[in-house]
Parts: sequence; structure tokens; C-alpha cells
Amino acid sequence: MQNSGKLIIFSAPSGAGKSTLINFLISQGFDFHFSVSATSRPPRGNEKHGVEYYFLTKQQFVEAIEQNKFLEYEQVYPGCYYGTLKSEVDNAINAGKTVVLDIDVKGGINVKQIYQNKALSIFIAPPSIEALKERLIKRNTDSMEMIQKRVDKAAEEITYAKYYDTVIVNDNLETTKTEIKNIVSNFIK
Repeated sequence: MQNSGKLIIFSAPSGAGKSTLINFLISQGFDFHFSVSATSRPPRGNEKHGVEYYFLTKQQFVEAIEQNKFLEYEQVYPGCYYGTLKSEVDNAINAGKTVVLDIDVKGGINVKQIYQNKALSIFIAPPSIEALKERLIKRNTDSMEMIQKRVDKAAEEITYAKYYDTVIVNDNLETTKTEIKNIVSNFIK
């Protein structure tokens, strides 16, 4: 009989290093299944349905919400929804895979409540709001106005960290990599 899979939930403010750490874990041989999210926005460029996203019309998305098909969803701006389909996660877990969700803090808390012991929720925190702002400035991808919005949002997101199984403060990348590798290894075993 195949082992039931597990779920790892990663949440972090923009610029805390979440993507870097997930990519590090993959480089260390962790075999993660990434859940494909659904969205009501149209495909961009060469995006394909079922690959980058499940592209639904606004009506299909709202119907899926009404039918309780999402683990979590958010209306990012009027008429534009993003969400995680229950079937996407459940099928992978039932196939014995380790599913990774990279989602916002409130969604992460909700998903952890649903999966409980089958899920590990990890919050990646910056060493400080000031350090986060410096990282976002160094990234050189956003205007100062957008950086300030991200910093303000981060301050709110950090207040939810206490609801996560593990909070990792990413102040020294090499130390953080070792810490996260150990935590994930122990959970998957």
C-alpha cells in the first residue's frame, strides 16, 4: 500500500526569501508536487490551461466557490480571483506525493486547519521590516510606492506567523537553508 502524501504550506511576505528556499529544497532532491492554482484572469503569453493555471471564467470561478471546490481563494481585485482547488491537492496527496503550496498567510492558516497533521505550515519571516525594505529596494523590480505597499502588507502578514507550525527567520541564508532542510526532512519521514 502506498504511503499517503503530505502537504507543506509556505507563506511569507514578499522579499522574505520563500522562493529562494523552496528552490534550494528542490536542488537538494526533494520531490515536490506543486499545486496548480486556478484563476479567473485570461492566459498571458504562452500560458496553458492546467500548466501554469487552471483558467476559469469569472462565472465558473464563482460557481466553484459556491460548490465549495476551493481550499482557499482570494479576489485580488474586482472580478479577478485566484484559488487552490481541493481536488488538485487531494489527488496528489492520495497518490503519495508531497504537495507544496505557496500561498498567502490567511489561506495558509485555513488550509492547515483542513489537513491538520498531514500538513506542515512554515512561515518565512524577514529579520525585520527594515531589512525586508532593503531587500525589496535591492531587487530593483518595484517602484518605491509598490515597495512601501509590500512593506505595509508584510507588517500585517507577520502578525499571522504565530498561527504557523514553524516560523523561520531568514536572517542568514546558509543557516536558514540548513534549518528548513532539517524541518522538511523530519516532516516527510
